[in-house]
Amino acid sequence: MEIRQHEWLSTSPHEGFEQMRIKSRPKEPSPSLTRVGANFYSSVRQQDYSASVWLWRKDKLEHSQQKCIVVFALVCCFAILVALIFSAVDIMGEDEDGLSEKNCQNKCRIALVENIPEGLNYSESAPFHLSLFQGWMNLLNMAQKSVDIVSSHWDLNHSHPSACQGQRLFEKLLQLTSQNIEIKLVSDVTADSKMKELGVIFYNCSCLVLDLQRIFALYSSLKFKSRVPQTWSKRLYGVYDNERKLQLQLNETKSQAFVSNSPKLFCPKNRSFDIDAIYSVIDDAKQYVYIAVMDYLPISSTSTKRTYWPDLDGKIREALVLRSVKVRLLISFRKETDPLTFNFISSLKAICTEIANCSLKVKFFDLERENACAAKEQKNHTFPKLNRNKYMVTDGAAYIGNFDWVGNDFTQNAGTGLVINQADVNNNTSIIKQLKDVFERDWYSPYARSLQPTKQLNCSSLFQFKPSTNKTATHNASGKDPMSV
Repeated sequence: MEIRQHEWLSTSPHEGFEQMRIKSRPKEPSPSLTRVGANFYSSVRQQDYSASVWLWRKDKLEHSQQKCIVVFALVCCFAILVALIFSAVDIMGEDEDGLSEKNCQNKCRIALVENIPEGLNYSESAPFHLSLFQGWMNLLNMAQKSVDIVSSHWDLNHSHPSACQGQRLFEKLLQLTSQNIEIKLVSDVTADSKMKELGVIFYNCSCLVLDLQRIFALYSSLKFKSRVPQTWSKRLYGVYDNERKLQLQLNETKSQAFVSNSPKLFCPKNRSFDIDAIYSVIDDAKQYVYIAVMDYLPISSTSTKRTYWPDLDGKIREALVLRSVKVRLLISFRKETDPLTFNFISSLKAICTEIANCSLKVKFFDLERENACAAKEQKNHTFPKLNRNKYMVTDGAAYIGNFDWVGNDFTQNAGTGLVINQADVNNNTSIIKQLKDVFERDWYSPYARSLQPTKQLNCSSLFQFKPSTNKTATHNASGKDPMSV
């Protein structure tokens, strides 16, 4: 199972879910015996009084019998309906292949995976992890019965020269289908294979797989519906959430984890909303919050207007001012970056003015600049276009999600997030320590700079360069970072 910013994959010996639906059809009303009896009684009464008395008593008796029959029928129908409900809707926590909360595996192995395109150079001491491609191949090689894939971008059979890894994945999927291994895919649009991305892979973690299967089943069920249902089947309820986290061992480190979802309409009972998951991570932070996203824009847009979206922007301000938590924000820079981003960053910076222990630093991770400037001297572009990492790491937790910190992403798109809590984050097996090391590698790399916006965007005026490219050189005598906003 792989959790990525834009896709996740799970392999497990299970059959696909189907949302169980109970369709009831109102019974046609039975002919009214009371009404028939009353008409007959009226006609006989005109001929003979004694006959009318006899019919009246008979009609009263039949009416009483009818009431008993109707009550008995209603009781039977209710009993049958209850039986149908419990037989059609699975009890919470049970899966078709017998996997449940009681017998699932929670002693897991976890590993970070990254896509570091050719041409992106780090120092020799910088941390490196398994490639996304190799991580996918490892999971596919382990598949025995089925492979479930959720991806917002899917274009494995592209003819671009750099798409060879995608083509190999596509061939591997074809090989699995020839071995009668079921492939199920929920996808959206296509994308370039050239992005810098980060994800995480769990091995032997069926408890978390059980919960992810619920989300996959939810996505799959929506393809048969014209609108989001008001109520969900119990089979789609969350197994773990922010209030009831999965207790597990990750690389022999005691941990807690749960999976969140977006938008809120896609959150059945016991499923945490992505925003609430992010809140829980920031609220638990004691020392620092490091955030890496492609776009940061607290705006919600429609076809007619744009409104301020304070959910995450306000939470950062609260952590800075009220709890003195150190915040580092690493944003990707590209030509499509909204100019309002710089206004909001300046606003965040201003809030710390003359406030003791208020520490906010922002950098922009740029790869387009290197690409554009190098293009003047060479035709072969080897650099990727942008950094699509979307994660947050604190001194006690990590969140890896699908979305940039933009209002429309969380309110209008479907996506999944993963939260991991760990008490001991200092040992090398801690996934939180590994994620922090990745953030600091990018933060202190030559690609992360302070952006000075100008009227003319060109190679020479985009950035204010400083003669420092490593961790020790970026701190001056006052302890401040001269390269940050």
